[in-house]
Amino acid sequence: MVEEARAANAARIAERQQDALEAKLEAQRREKLQKEKFGDLPGSVSRETLEAIAECESGGDPEIVSSSGLYYGKYQFSPDTWESVGGNGLPSDAPEAEQDYRAALLYERSGPGQWPVCGQ
Repeated sequence: MVEEARAANAARIAERQQDALEAKLEAQRREKLQKEKFGDLPGSVSRETLEAIAECESGGDPEIVSSSGLYYGKYQFSPDTWESVGGNGLPSDAPEAEQDYRAALLYERSGPGQWPVCGQ
């Protein structure tokens, strides 16, 4: 009986590990497709500049929501600003590559002033 329980437990652990691996691979596949879809960043802003803004705004977390519930994603977009650069839904639900792309569009259009603290 003890051996059966151990075997069942080991099987559950292996299944969870397999599920986690498959989820990770699927996330990587989706991210790769998004990078292919959005490709190079528009405009003249560098990835380094955007990453510095993102690190300041959200710690670089593409899924974060501000404590006020008003700003979303890696660059802490408001829903209206996100929509103005072609985004749909909530920024925090969009793939990271899309958030980078739309932040570059916003930076090109409006400059670093869209992030009054972190853009300076």
